[in-house]
Amino acid sequence: MVKSMTAFARQEEKLPWGSISIELRCVNHRFLEMSIKMPDELRALELKIRDKAKATLKRGKLDILIHLNVQQEGAHHIAYDRELAEQLAKTLHDIDKLIYNASPVKAIDVLNWPGVLDSQSVDQEAINDSVLPLLDTVLDELNEGKKREGHALQQMISQRSNEMRIVIDKVRNTMPEILQTQRERLEDKLQTIMATLSVEPDNGRLEQEMVYIAQKADIAEEIDRLDTHLDEIDRTMNNDEAIGRRLDFLMQELNREANTLGSKSISNITTQASVDMKVLIEQMREQIQNIE
Repeated sequence: MVKSMTAFARQEEKLPWGSISIELRCVNHRFLEMSIKMPDELRALELKIRDKAKATLKRGKLDILIHLNVQQEGAHHIAYDRELAEQLAKTLHDIDKLIYNASPVKAIDVLNWPGVLDSQSVDQEAINDSVLPLLDTVLDELNEGKKREGHALQQMISQRSNEMRIVIDKVRNTMPEILQTQRERLEDKLQTIMATLSVEPDNGRLEQEMVYIAQKADIAEEIDRLDTHLDEIDRTMNNDEAIGRRLDFLMQELNREANTLGSKSISNITTQASVDMKVLIEQMREQIQNIE
């Protein structure tokens, strides 16, 4: 199944003790890279958060933003760690004596120290138990978005792939005509030369030249490989694994065969076919960069 690397999802849940919101943003990247921004109170969950993301995503640059709002219902005073505040105040006061012309210690400086203010009135375990299920929900939403965009990418790639098959069939069907036209041109040139020189044409030599031209212009192998690569693209897009890198490799192989087809061209038809295929390949390659 084709999934895009570009997606966005956000969910917020209100709880008796406050609210949690989780936002996920994913863009193209060669590997899976995660950036997590969340309150220090949730740092103990970081490993589990990463494991859940890895189980869902294979490639992409993922930004995880978690916001936590804990409310103290019915509280009419600010809770703080008195013992820690006293130790900080004493330490800062002692340091002031050592520094000449130091600024006086302010109460807000003490309150801003991590751990002094008790911003939570609920058990930390209750918060942790709410974060991971919500993360599962947001990851599911993100995955659905990746699938929707991936479906659109798959349709575009399949359309270009079918257009390539039409070009290939045209080359395959017109190749005998191209060789016959080349033979007639060679015969006309030979007749002109022989008439100018007043000598009989060498039919054996003519056949040798035609064999040489046919061998040089033989593109049956390239046509077969192009068909094989296109079949593999169709098969790969129905695979449930991460397929972006494999599709990118197949684009390289298609481009190689299209170039060879152009280098062997003895007709405007095959030259134009080579150009048309390379345009289609480049269009597919651009979209494949978005596939996981």
